[in-house]
Amino acid sequence: MDYETVSPEVFGASLRGFGFNILVTDVPRSARFLETVFGMTAHRVSADFAIMAHGTHVMQLHADGTYAENPLLNLLPENPPRGAGVEIRLYDCDPDLAASRAEHAGGTILQDPTNKPHGLRECFILCADGYAWVPSRTLSGVAG
Repeated sequence: MDYETVSPEVFGASLRGFGFNILVTDVPRSARFLETVFGMTAHRVSADFAIMAHGTHVMQLHADGTYAENPLLNLLPENPPRGAGVEIRLYDCDPDLAASRAEHAGGTILQDPTNKPHGLRECFILCADGYAWVPSRTLSGVAG
C-alpha cells in the first residue's frame, strides 16, 4: 500500500489487529522524533496527521484539533505527561541506538538500556508529550 497516496477510506478499511492513534501537540515534531530515535518512517506528515511505520506495523499521530468530535479530547490533561501508565513498546528496535539519539531529539531517558530478566534489553524514553517509548531487542542466546 502506498501510504502517500492511499485515500483515507481505503487506509481505514485496511487496518487490522491492534492499532494506535496517538494524540500529540505537534505532529511534525513527533514524527521527526520517532524517525530520528526509533528509525520509523513517516508518511503524509501534516500539522494534523501522520502515518508512522515501524517494520510492517503502522500507527497514526493526530493533532488535538482532529479529535474535536471524539470523546477522548475532553480527557486530555492540560499539561504533559499525557501517556502516564502506557508503555509503547517497539520490539526489534535497538535500545542502545535509540537512547544515544533520544536526548538530542528532544526526549528524556527514564531508564538507560538494561538487560531485563524477561529476556529483553530495553530502555524507557519519554517524548515531549510524555509518552513512554520502550525500544527493545532480544538478549543474545535467548530464543523466542
